[in-house]
Amino acid sequence: MAFAGIQSATLQLNCSLGIIPACALQSALRGGGRSTERPLSPLAEAAKRAGQEQLFLYFQSLTCTMEHVGERKTCLGPAQRYCVERQVYNQGALQGQLHKKEKVPQTLRQKIAHSCRCSSKKAKSLLYQFLPIFQWLPRYPVKEYLLGDIVSGISTGVMQLPQGLAYALLAAVPPVFGLYSSFYPVFLYTFFGTSRHISIGTFAVISLMIGGVVVREVPDEMFTPADNSSASSIDSVNNTARNDMRVKVAVAVTLLSGIIQLCLGFLRFGFVAIYLTEPLVRGFTTAAAVHVFTSQLKYLLGIKTSRFSGPLSVLYSLIAVFKNITTTNIAALIVGLICMVLLLSGKEINDRFKKKLPVPIPMEIIVVVIGTGVSAGINLTETYGVDVVGEIPKGLRAPVVPDISLIPDVFVDAIAIAIVGFSMTASMAKIFALKHGYTVAGTLASIMVFLVIVAIGYLFEPLPQTVLAAIVMVNLKGMFKQFTDISHFWRTSKIELAIWIVAFLASVFLGLDYGLLTSIAFAMITIVYRTQSPRYRILGQIPDTDIYCDVDEYKEVKECPGIKIFQANTSLFFTNSELYMNSLKKKTGVDPGMILAARKKAQKRHAKELKQLRETKKKVVLKLTNDTENSAKHEVMNDELPLNGKFAAAESAAQESSPDELEHFMKPGTNIHTIILDFSPVNFIDSVGAKALKSIMKEYEEIGISVYVTGCNESVVDNLARLNFFDKATVSDLLFPSIYDAVLTSQLKAASVSQTPLDAVVCTTTS
Repeated sequence: MAFAGIQSATLQLNCSLGIIPACALQSALRGGGRSTERPLSPLAEAAKRAGQEQLFLYFQSLTCTMEHVGERKTCLGPAQRYCVERQVYNQGALQGQLHKKEKVPQTLRQKIAHSCRCSSKKAKSLLYQFLPIFQWLPRYPVKEYLLGDIVSGISTGVMQLPQGLAYALLAAVPPVFGLYSSFYPVFLYTFFGTSRHISIGTFAVISLMIGGVVVREVPDEMFTPADNSSASSIDSVNNTARNDMRVKVAVAVTLLSGIIQLCLGFLRFGFVAIYLTEPLVRGFTTAAAVHVFTSQLKYLLGIKTSRFSGPLSVLYSLIAVFKNITTTNIAALIVGLICMVLLLSGKEINDRFKKKLPVPIPMEIIVVVIGTGVSAGINLTETYGVDVVGEIPKGLRAPVVPDISLIPDVFVDAIAIAIVGFSMTASMAKIFALKHGYTVAGTLASIMVFLVIVAIGYLFEPLPQTVLAAIVMVNLKGMFKQFTDISHFWRTSKIELAIWIVAFLASVFLGLDYGLLTSIAFAMITIVYRTQSPRYRILGQIPDTDIYCDVDEYKEVKECPGIKIFQANTSLFFTNSELYMNSLKKKTGVDPGMILAARKKAQKRHAKELKQLRETKKKVVLKLTNDTENSAKHEVMNDELPLNGKFAAAESAAQESSPDELEHFMKPGTNIHTIILDFSPVNFIDSVGAKALKSIMKEYEEIGISVYVTGCNESVVDNLARLNFFDKATVSDLLFPSIYDAVLTSQLKAASVSQTPLDAVVCTTTS
């Protein structure tokens, strides 16, 4: 029976396959053995005696399920099975039975008209989108949340005060601007924020990045006094001018970062944060912790050094500190170390007894109050020369238009700060969205900071800077714990470990801005590397199932005779199409090019042998004609028959041996008649990949091997259709919805060609 007839016939697929969970399947493949048969229920036993197999299976599976209800166990006995009876489909037959839904595409004018259409519902949605407070405030559960919000707001406000003062040092601006940064963002986020669990304020990494830009644009050397005779007065004036200029740069950077984030929000560019993978962010923040820790050493030790920015700034800062280590202020060091001990003790107590404590102990504000009191009581500035926070003006400053001329100088830095700030906030929002939190705590926190700015900010003027340095350093404890990621990623993923290390080293030595760009570029390179280094496998069948696994992984998996099933866990496109073709030839052990070359070589050798035989025969004939008639007769009488017999035998041998020799080169040693390409991991295919697939089919067809493609999703089929892959009507018959369909079709084709019974070629074994 011809294969076309088999294809057109209605082939029935009757399979009775075990329903096996993944864990049980892995156990069975690794030699876990079969489960013990369960005793039959009375109904199942009666159905079995009556010969009603379907009822028997039903009652047995029902009994098994009822026994394990409540225990959430899965019965692994032979009773749980499913039976499927359907036609063996290829892509053409399947598409013939399916009818796509008609979708009328909208024109550009219709899309614009729809987007510009206004309604009360749409207006309300836009209002809620830009001002979420109107959505959650009317629904705010006062009795349930108010008390918790008050406690949370007070705790957050208490935390924001010392952190705002400390992180202002990181940003290289006067401490009062840290309080401003703790008030305005928190207050405005109450109206515009969408996450109920984030308190927007100062952040160590962002403050350090801004400080790097500020110090680069306004270095200390710009305000170094020229006349040493009046150094003290000029130094005071220069510090004021320097601080004012640095504030202008910081304002320009933050303004531009905010504008960039707004533009990215309108353009829906939030997806860029997904390229900041977790190992990259953790390596980057660990490097930022190193930068922050290094920058605070001079405040902890009370040393006067310049601040560095840019590549190798960490090394320059360390060198400057060690050069001036002999000028360490012992009083500042002692105060700082005592504060660090108190802060670490407080954090340890909060971690150990967090379930018993109603609220965490606000050790930061306690240290700030104690440090301020001690400094004011014994006058640390005058007595021991300890640097203090200094003037904190009362009230809020009047708004000032930023210096627009600075924007071109800080544009690139603003982009990096905007992306890092968004990604950090978005990642925290995702984490806290999984937990229950509070809604109006941010408002209470901002009110507390506002009261400090307006009324009692001046009380913190005697606060030693070493106390703020201690707070910053202790808060880096969590970031430094990320060094344990190295051992974790070493066990789980070497590529993610490489991303972490590159992000850390690049950010430490090149600076946070260039380090971020370098680490993102390296992360992109790893994506390219993964696409160029996929895993190629030959699949085999688990006996009595339609499940196919790697033959190199499991002993029980068997290959189907004459069939090679090839799978690559990657898409097929221009960067890996050549690698895909080479790996296919290597894994299957069938190289059409080598086979065709061997065939041509055998043909040439055969033609050469025939030519040599003809030339030899021609020389003998010429010799016969040149001899005398008598000698010719004598020679003919004695040699003609053997010579002719020799020629005939040689020519006949050459002609007879040639087909066998060609057949040997044309057919692979494994007698493979079908190669199945499993495309279930393929997400997309481009024009180069489609050409490679066509080339594979054509090359193997020339040596008599059929190539089938299975498991294509709709997008891949659509891509192939757009690339004119189905220019021939028969090509769609080579695509199958599953591996099992392709295997059965191949086996039926082999049986029809060889006129052997189907049972002899089906690759399922009876257990």
